[in-house]
Amino acid sequence: MMTENNLNTQNPNLLSPSVLAFVGDAYYGLLVRTLLSGVNRPSGELHRLSVKYVNANAQAEGFKKIEPLLSETELSVFKRGRNFHTSSSPKNSTKAQYHTATGLETLFGFLYLSGESARAIELFNVICGDISFEDR
Repeated sequence: MMTENNLNTQNPNLLSPSVLAFVGDAYYGLLVRTLLSGVNRPSGELHRLSVKYVNANAQAEGFKKIEPLLSETELSVFKRGRNFHTSSSPKNSTKAQYHTATGLETLFGFLYLSGESARAIELFNVICGDISFEDR
């Protein structure tokens, strides 16, 4: 059974980049969907909008925006994820973009599992701060 107390029972430093990216992918997607929840559109359109921001290309661009803001620890976690060799191959992005996106997801998973959601949201707001849905 999942409770709020057992979210942080494991030390995220001991988890593999694959596990951190798995959690980070879901968390990042939830942040995007939460951002989109303020847009009064049909769910299919909301899904199409979310896909524009939850993909390797967009996440690699997002990383460029936050890279100068990362602490040494955060950058180290990102690099663990970026350098992790996955069996997946990118579909609509370059390998570099795919690995950068995996690093970003690893970072978001690490922050979430470390109980640092406020920091993850701060970084997410930098990534998505200039998004406007009014003209889309």
